[in-house]
Amino acid sequence: MEQQIFGWITRQSELREKHQVSTELRARPTRRRDHARRVTVHIANQQVQLDVFGPVVDLVAKLTEARGKLTDDDWRMVGAMVRAVAARWHEPDHGIWEERHTPRHHVYSKVQCWVTVDRALKLADRWGRTPDPVWPRLRDRIAEDVLTRGWHGQACGGIGAFTTAYDGLDLDAASLHVGLSGLLDPTDERFAATVTAIEAELRSGSTVYRYHRDDGLPGLEGGFHLCAAWMIEAYLLTGRRTEAEELFDQLVDAAGPTGLLPEEYDPIAERSLGNHPQAYSHLGLIRCAQLLELG
Repeated sequence: MEQQIFGWITRQSELREKHQVSTELRARPTRRRDHARRVTVHIANQQVQLDVFGPVVDLVAKLTEARGKLTDDDWRMVGAMVRAVAARWHEPDHGIWEERHTPRHHVYSKVQCWVTVDRALKLADRWGRTPDPVWPRLRDRIAEDVLTRGWHGQACGGIGAFTTAYDGLDLDAASLHVGLSGLLDPTDERFAATVTAIEAELRSGSTVYRYHRDDGLPGLEGGFHLCAAWMIEAYLLTGRRTEAEELFDQLVDAAGPTGLLPEEYDPIAERSLGNHPQAYSHLGLIRCAQLLELG
């Protein structure tokens, strides 16, 4: 199954390169829940998400360690994704949440572009492959861009955190990945400050909201269990194990009698919202359990 999945991704990468659109992946359909009401609108051909490459290359890096080899097909796919990042990383996009606004320079998207190149270089080093000589400099350029333009320090009139995007002061749980990814050392005070700022604005009891801003979609939404999982990991990385354990216990309790987690949770009404069950919620829960077990 693993080879089938990567084979499909490789074929898609090759097809996009052949048709000169390998540097642009389109967004998935946008869905939004307001309690029982669902609004589904398909706007994939109008959106670009530059964050999509990073998680795939990161997955390749993890799976190669598990199976003990890096195949030629996987390496070709990784190279195609790094080339896509090299061509477009500096552009604005619609971000991980597929918002219906003018594209912005999202911190999370830039971080995932960095992850693409960083993991590719680590794969090359680990398995004796020859990377493009421009890749190290590309990785450094992206990191410098994120750390310079994504950070809005209080001394410069900012809020003392990595924000959603370069052009504003609004916060987004996805920006926690500046530390979760390894781009910024988790012991850096800027990451700790970002965790605190996102916690203060977006955490509500047992859940963490994606953001608090107008995203161009109707209705209300709950907190996202995946975002709560990111917060648990951020707590651990910043030495706040007690808070991590407490939030993890609350996340487990939110599963209810079925043991299954939805996508969202309403902390006021204390009920599940959105897709149920949701794979991302369970993956986040499993990862946090592993991290807590490791100590």
